[in-house]
Amino acid sequence: MKLTQNFLALFLIVLSALFIFACKQKEKPDAQKVVDAAIAAHGGANLDQSVVSFRLRDKHYRALRDNGAFIYSRTFTDDSTGQRVYDVLSNSEFKRTMNDVEVELPQERKDAFTSSVNSVIYFAMLPYFLNDAAVQKEYIGEASIKGEPYHKIKITFAQEGGGEDHEDEYIYWIHQKRNTMDYLAYSYKEEDGIGTRFREAVNPREIGGIRFQDYINYTSNEDLPIEQYDKAFEAGKLEKVSDINLEEIKVGELPKN
Repeated sequence: MKLTQNFLALFLIVLSALFIFACKQKEKPDAQKVVDAAIAAHGGANLDQSVVSFRLRDKHYRALRDNGAFIYSRTFTDDSTGQRVYDVLSNSEFKRTMNDVEVELPQERKDAFTSSVNSVIYFAMLPYFLNDAAVQKEYIGEASIKGEPYHKIKITFAQEGGGEDHEDEYIYWIHQKRNTMDYLAYSYKEEDGIGTRFREAVNPREIGGIRFQDYINYTSNEDLPIEQYDKAFEAGKLEKVSDINLEEIKVGELPKN
């Protein structure tokens, strides 16, 4: 009788553990919902039809967006020639003018300049672009950074529509309560291998209903998967590379015809 009772008690314990485990599995946050909440918290809807301009170091950027159609531009002075450079990237093409004269460029340089302009706009407006068609999302767990709770979302890209950098991978740390994107890490291809970065968002401010952030840019001297960069950051094992500060930010409405 005692043996039967012990077996029944053990069976109930195992059954309870399985039930709790199943419940936890069911409660696993959905990556899409986490991303949607982050985009909303950053005022993403205000970017659907907008004109945003800012300065990053010695270059001035402008991003006009109209429900998927876009015109991105940057202006700066070429140090070697003293000429004023004006780059324009749209859905269909890239053009460069120097002192108001259009410059013919080989495709390789067009691709490089396209990537450069697009990359700056992309990071400045994150997490807005995380619902692009080529984006693939995966919830990979929870984390604690500086005592705050975060969701960890892994982003990869489909080859079709993912651009020439479709093999890049990103991890986003999104606050579980505020829904803000406070940290990110990414890996990218270099000529001699894979490069990685970890960014800490600082100086958040709202302009025109949109949350803008500066970043402290870090890297690691160790060969770490980007999924582990939160732990390395907490342990003080990352090396600062640079500050990424957006200045002179302005948000306006689309020009009226």
